[in-house]
Amino acid sequence: MTMRLWKTKSLMVASAACHLFASAALATEPFRHLTGREITSRFTGMELTDEVHWAYVFEKAGRLKSFSMGKASTGTWKVEKDELCLDRPPDEPRCYEVWTAGRNVQLRYEPALPEEAILQKPQKRQ
Repeated sequence: MTMRLWKTKSLMVASAACHLFASAALATEPFRHLTGREITSRFTGMELTDEVHWAYVFEKAGRLKSFSMGKASTGTWKVEKDELCLDRPPDEPRCYEVWTAGRNVQLRYEPALPEEAILQKPQKRQ
């Protein structure tokens, strides 16, 4: 193997290792509980989704668009006592603690397991 080829391969391996370690460091960012003000600031105009089954679009004035398994519906959202409250008929209204790590979000409601999702700009849907 020539010295030039060896240096090129070494550089590629080193670059891949750095990317892998940086990704791992970001993935281990701890979840942090959001306050009511932070929830309102981060969620207004955004979409929360599991990227497969459901998505909620948090519009201004508390309007909520939801998409579940390709079916669209509407509801409302608000923030009360540092919790995100969703009213999505026919389901009962429910409030959640919101925990985030980057764009990863957990909606926590006792005694259930957290709902895992990501927060992103709204996607176009049909």
